[in-house]
Amino acid sequence: MRRLWLWALVLGGLLCATATAAELPRSYPHSAVLDGAAAYRLRWGRRGSALAFRLEVRTRGYVGFGLSASGGMASADIVVGGVKRGQPYLQDYFTDENRVLKKDPQQDYHLEYAMENSTHTILAFSRELHTCDTNDKSITESTVRVIWAYHHKDMGEAGQNYHGSNRGTKSLRLLNPEKEEVLFASLPYFDLTNKDVPVPDKDTTYWCQMFKIPVQHEKHHVTKVEPLIQKDHENLVHHILLYQCSSNLNDSVLDYGHECYHPNMPDSFLTCETVIFAWAIGGEGFTYPPHVGLSIGTAADPLFVLMEVHYDNPSYTEGLIDNSGLRLIYTPVLRKYDAGVIEAGLWVSLFHNIPPGMPEFVSEGHCTLECLEEALGAERPGGIHVFAVLLHAHLAGRAIRMRHFHNGEEQKLLAYDDEFDFNFQEFQYLKEERTIVPGDNLITECHYSTVDRIRMTWGGLSTRNEMCLSYLLYYPRINLTRCASIPDIMEQLQFIGVKEIYRPVRTWPFIIKSPKQYKNLSFMDAMNKFKWTRSEGVSYNELVLKLPVNVRCSKTDNAEWSIQGMTALPPEIERPYRTEPVICSSTSCLHCSLFLTVLFVVHVTASAIGNIGPFV
Repeated sequence: MRRLWLWALVLGGLLCATATAAELPRSYPHSAVLDGAAAYRLRWGRRGSALAFRLEVRTRGYVGFGLSASGGMASADIVVGGVKRGQPYLQDYFTDENRVLKKDPQQDYHLEYAMENSTHTILAFSRELHTCDTNDKSITESTVRVIWAYHHKDMGEAGQNYHGSNRGTKSLRLLNPEKEEVLFASLPYFDLTNKDVPVPDKDTTYWCQMFKIPVQHEKHHVTKVEPLIQKDHENLVHHILLYQCSSNLNDSVLDYGHECYHPNMPDSFLTCETVIFAWAIGGEGFTYPPHVGLSIGTAADPLFVLMEVHYDNPSYTEGLIDNSGLRLIYTPVLRKYDAGVIEAGLWVSLFHNIPPGMPEFVSEGHCTLECLEEALGAERPGGIHVFAVLLHAHLAGRAIRMRHFHNGEEQKLLAYDDEFDFNFQEFQYLKEERTIVPGDNLITECHYSTVDRIRMTWGGLSTRNEMCLSYLLYYPRINLTRCASIPDIMEQLQFIGVKEIYRPVRTWPFIIKSPKQYKNLSFMDAMNKFKWTRSEGVSYNELVLKLPVNVRCSKTDNAEWSIQGMTALPPEIERPYRTEPVICSSTSCLHCSLFLTVLFVVHVTASAIGNIGPFV
C-alpha cells in the first residue's frame, strides 16, 4: 500500500506538471510574492468549499506556510512540506501561545503534488475553509495574516530546522472574488504624482496637490487605477484619496501643493469634497468591472482633482522626499455605467471618542434612512448597485462591518473584516452586487481596542486618532457623495457629569462652565480627567450607541441635501451582530475517494508507465 501511495503522488505530480503556464491562472487565479527577494510566491484559488494553494519557493529544503491571527508564530495554523530524497512530504501543524510547534492530530492539509528542481521547490495542496478542527484557523472573507518560512535543508529527523531570517508575514484577502481578466497593455493612461514633496519630521502629514485631468472634450472611462508608490516608501504612504473639485477653477491652482487642513491652505482646496477614488496601504491596483467605468471628459465629470496623500512617519524621519501618486488607465470604448463613490460612516470629528483601557469598544456611523430616501428618491428610485467597498479605520481598529437594512430588516452583511489590519486596506470586490434602494439604511460598525492607551482616543486625521468609514463603489452615479453621521456631544459629556458649557461657543474645543471639577477645561481635557474604568467604558459605549445623530448628506460642489444637519434617532438593531453559523466539514472521506480513484488510475496505467524514478 505504501508503494501504491507513492505511485499515486508521482502520477499526480506528472499530471499536474503537464499544466502550461497559461493554465496556471485558471487553477490559481490569485497570486502574491510574499518576500522582498521574490523567492517565495503563493498562488491560490477557490474550489467549492476548499481553497487550493501552490507554493513556489527558491529552496531545495522545507517550505512552511501558515495562517495567524497576529501575524506571528503564536497560536498559528501551519503546514510544512517539501521533497526529501525524492519523496514528497506535507505535515499539518499548529503552535500554542508559546509558539511551540505541534503535529496536528487532525491532518486537514492535503498534498496534491510536490516538485523539486535544482533551484526551487513547488508544493500544491488544499484545505477546507472550515475544518471542524480547533487547531485550524477558519478562512473567511476577512483579512488573513499569512506567515511563511523556508530553509535550505529538509525537515530533520528530530523536527524543524530553524528558518532563521527566511520568514515573514503578509496580509491578504484569500476569498476575494475572481476578476475577469482584461488586457491593459495597449490602453492610454495618465499619472497624477507628487513632485519632490518634503515630508515633515512628524508622525502624520496630509499633503494636497491639485491636478487637471488631461482627457477633455470627449467622454472616456477609466478602467483601472494603480498606485505609484515610490520605492522604499511603502510604509510611509498610508493612503491616497482623489477628490473632484469645482469646475469653475482655472489653471492657476495647479502651481503648487500644500498641507491639507492647514489654516494657510489655498481656498481652492475647499471646493474639493467629492471622493472619486480611494487607495490605502497594502492595496494593489483596482480594476473596474467590465460594465462600469469612472467617467472623465464631459462637463459633468471632474476637470480639476485634488490628490490627498496621508504620510505616516511615526519615527519622525528627517529629509524624506516623496513622488508617489496614482496611474489612471482609460479607454474611449465606453462601458454601460458610470461609477460613483459614497463615503459612509462616522463624520471625522472630536465628537467620535473612545475611552482608554478598553479591550472592546464599538462605534457606529449611520448612512441614514432619511438621507438615502431623499437622494435615491430624487435621482434613482430603482436603486444603485454596490460592487466594491473599502473599510477604513486607524491603529486602534480591530474589526469593521457594513450592516445593511431594508425596511428595518437586516440583510446579509454588505462587507466585513473581522481581522482588520491597519497596514492592509483595499477595496473588497463583492461576490454579488448589492442593490441599495429607498427605504434602506447602512451602518458602518467599527470595533476598537485601547487597552494600551491611558488617554482618550479622538476622531481625527492622525493615525493615532480614529476613523470609522466605508467607501462604497457603485453604479449608476448619482449626486450623493457623503452619507454619514455625528453623535450628540452634549449627552456624551453629561455621562461624565458636565452640566453647563460657556455660550456662545467662541473657542474649539469649547470650554466647560460647570461643575467645579471641570470648570474652564476644554471638553477634551474633561474627558481625559474623568477616571475611566472598564465598567464605566462599557456603560458609556451603551449610551453612545443610542444617542441621536446629526445627519450628513452631501452632494458635489459643497451642496447639501435638505436632510443635512437634521437630527435622527439611530434605528433599533440587534447588538452585537449575530454572525451566520459556520458549517464545517471533514475531508477524510473526500480524500479517501480521491485516493482510491488515483490508485485505480495507477493500477490501469502502471504497466504503460514502466519503471519511473522519483519526480524531482
